[in-house]
Amino acid sequence: MTNIVVIGAQWGDEGKGKVVDYLSKRADMVVRFQGGHNAGHTLVIGGKTYKLNLLPSGVVRGKPSYIGNGVVVDPWALLTEIEKIKELGVNVTPDILKIAEEATVILPIHVELDQMREKDKGKIGTTGRGIGPAYEDKVGRRAIRICDLFDEETLLSRFERIKKHHNPLRAQYGEGPIDTAKLMAEIKEVAPKIKPYVCEVWRELDIACKEKKNIFFEGAQGVSLDNSFGTYPFVTSSNTVGGEAAVGSGLGARAIDYTLGIIKAYTTRVGSGPFPTELDNEIGLGLGTRGKEFGTVTGRRRRCGWFDAPLVKKNCKVSGIDGLVLTKLDILDGMEEIKICTSYELDGKILDALPSSEVAQARVKPIYETMKGWKQRTVSLRNWDELPDEAKAYIKRLEQLLEVPVVLTSTSPEREDMIKYKGTPLDDF
Repeated sequence: MTNIVVIGAQWGDEGKGKVVDYLSKRADMVVRFQGGHNAGHTLVIGGKTYKLNLLPSGVVRGKPSYIGNGVVVDPWALLTEIEKIKELGVNVTPDILKIAEEATVILPIHVELDQMREKDKGKIGTTGRGIGPAYEDKVGRRAIRICDLFDEETLLSRFERIKKHHNPLRAQYGEGPIDTAKLMAEIKEVAPKIKPYVCEVWRELDIACKEKKNIFFEGAQGVSLDNSFGTYPFVTSSNTVGGEAAVGSGLGARAIDYTLGIIKAYTTRVGSGPFPTELDNEIGLGLGTRGKEFGTVTGRRRRCGWFDAPLVKKNCKVSGIDGLVLTKLDILDGMEEIKICTSYELDGKILDALPSSEVAQARVKPIYETMKGWKQRTVSLRNWDELPDEAKAYIKRLEQLLEVPVVLTSTSPEREDMIKYKGTPLDDF
């Protein structure tokens, strides 16, 4: 048995969907454990592109796929996504998809509140899909959970607590109070459609572990967006570190055998917040154009910059990352020189990690190391020996700076275009 956690080690958009799909040929099941449909995973299989938001990547390959208790679920969005992927030939049945009873429900009022806030001053840059307000209700112990959808008495009782909190907030934005009757009608309409997918996910995963099955835990976003360790307050509403896989799935920490971090060969970010290595010039524009850096969910152009080693090194430490997958190496093809941020400067002091303070994060200046680029194309290469010497040197330098080995290198969006290194726990995959 090998249970592997797959997480993004930057600000998300590192190519997790492809990696999970690549490894899923030996996985028995795939589990989403945090976030919501604000995440976007793109898979390219046989020339066909699948864009997933809430569905685990395993559904595309017909693998049993689980939405864990740590996820916030918009049932209306989920059903829409199931219908869309069906048009691409993927039939997501209750035999394939399972939803944890304990998962928190995103209600229409959460979406409304999220969008009201984004129109106000001090934008964080959320997707406006209600994820943050739903997590707030969860922590405030007033949320509707999946198991509550099928009990009218519980719903009505919970609505009273929700209204006491939400109605004053809505009034601040000039909106009227929650229409309980309308909300109840919407839930009654969607609940029977969701119910076939609901089960005790923790129990099924426990059985899978006893049967020595291989489980992939699929993270959303990236560690730099973690609610505790990310660039707060410009972060997501959940914990994105590797340890959340155990909490958000219902399995104990000892069930995790290996944590795999995904890193892009350069750095990108969507939305607001500090970005020390951002390139607001032709080089950054070139990286974004070649890398097709547009958000899967929002369509927004991603901000691009050089690789930030101190940022990723900290993310590796707080997540217990054992090995790294380097994606989009081919996007650096043809560049004369490539820079890596190796430390920061702040008020004359050299820092080896991004500070926690929002003010300090905005003021740090990157210190770069320049490496020679390569002219040869690395697109679709699958063998280490075929890589240009300069590309090998770049990968080895990243390993030194991050203190974590690179165990896979991706050279195109296609599933099989990966360079795999021997002598790692992934040998059997």
